[in-house]
Amino acid sequence: MLDWFVAEEYWLGRQVFQRALAALYLVAFLVARNQFRPLLGSDGLLPIPAFLRRVPFRRAPSLFHWRYSDGLFEAVCWVGAGLAALTLVGVTERLPLPATMLVWLAMWALYLSVVNVGQRWYSFGWESLLLEVGFLAVFLGDAATAPPLLVLLALRWVLFRLELGAGLIKLRGDRCWRDLTCLDYHHETQPMPGPFSWHFHRLPRPLHRVEVAANHVTQLVVPFGLFLPQPVSGVCAGIMVVTQLWLVVSGNFSWLNWLAVALGLSVLPDAFWEWATPLTAPAAGALPLWWVVLVVAVTLLVVALSVRPALNLVSPGQRMNASFDPLHLVNTYGAFGSVTKERYEIVLAGRAGPDGPWREYEFKGKPGDPRRRPPQLAPYHLRLDWLMWFAALSPSYASPWFDRLVQRLLAGDRAVLRLLRDDPFPDEPPTEIRALLYRYRFTTRAERRETGDWWHREPVGDFARPVRRR
Repeated sequence: MLDWFVAEEYWLGRQVFQRALAALYLVAFLVARNQFRPLLGSDGLLPIPAFLRRVPFRRAPSLFHWRYSDGLFEAVCWVGAGLAALTLVGVTERLPLPATMLVWLAMWALYLSVVNVGQRWYSFGWESLLLEVGFLAVFLGDAATAPPLLVLLALRWVLFRLELGAGLIKLRGDRCWRDLTCLDYHHETQPMPGPFSWHFHRLPRPLHRVEVAANHVTQLVVPFGLFLPQPVSGVCAGIMVVTQLWLVVSGNFSWLNWLAVALGLSVLPDAFWEWATPLTAPAAGALPLWWVVLVVAVTLLVVALSVRPALNLVSPGQRMNASFDPLHLVNTYGAFGSVTKERYEIVLAGRAGPDGPWREYEFKGKPGDPRRRPPQLAPYHLRLDWLMWFAALSPSYASPWFDRLVQRLLAGDRAVLRLLRDDPFPDEPPTEIRALLYRYRFTTRAERRETGDWWHREPVGDFARPVRRR
């Protein structure tokens, strides 16, 4: 009687998706734990207590409205990471169905509590994406229940909006997407280049045109195939997975690409997994009626909440990475509606005394020393490094945390310094700090052979006035 409800051919796809999502939850909670004190803690650059005093619960639901302390925030991160680790190794799926759902719900609620007080540090599209997908995962079932077709279709709906939203914002945005020239710049000017970005940037320009054209097909045409029967839907998902892995190799975009890969893998049928791996699908289990009713109710909720995101897709004023509800249940996505043609970087430097040499602060991810090759970071997310890239584009992104950052460096704040690659003043903090703006570009092949540098840079001017320690 419930044949319409189950998707028997997706046991293994569901399992792979759940393990991948658990891994990304684990990364997200560890990132939050490692960086929250200097960024959001009681003495952070954007303190959570000050945020809670001016923003009510209804606008930003979070358990921290009930009580906040740095210790509680750290406990939330460790509990979330622990639940994610247990889920990653398969413990959660072997629990009774209500307990499995409770674990997934707890991870979602804990991370929602973090995101909703994260302010500018958590204003990235992949935060909402993780929450939207994480909420749907609550209703995917455990190892003893057949995969629910409605939830699998809801996951495809997320992937559809993620890809199509990114494609449409490009067509409506920068002209270089329409004349196929954006990748002449993007690999060099993207927020956080990776170890192979220099090589991607130096590919022949005709190949860049092919890359852009293939991207348009993947984001504007292929998503519609997700809702067709197999093998078409699986082939379309496979194309998306390959494209996302190409993006993983060419740059660092936190867990955005990896979460898109996980969504794509959920579309592949068991026949693929049994061919490609030693895994085999189990026999069908019982379907509790209460669970069926709950899944149907959640599906109807998703349909209702999808109206505004769907209208946003067809709107000429399309918004990127916007949430239409404070729980981030159904969101709109998009990336790089405009592409910067030149790369600017803020370089912080300090000196100990009026006649001392200027020593630069090196960040873990963003370009600084021209000799340093861009590192591989994703799916890890360096929030300060990303905001420094945005601040170089517009000083409005630097308010009010940048001035506080400079003051903490002058004070030798150990928590803030741990966000950086190293401390050029290990013995005593500097007495003065300056912030200069530089124009960066990748070196040519000849320059690379001659100097060994990955970047060439030239000063543009002051980003902020020098500040002296009182």
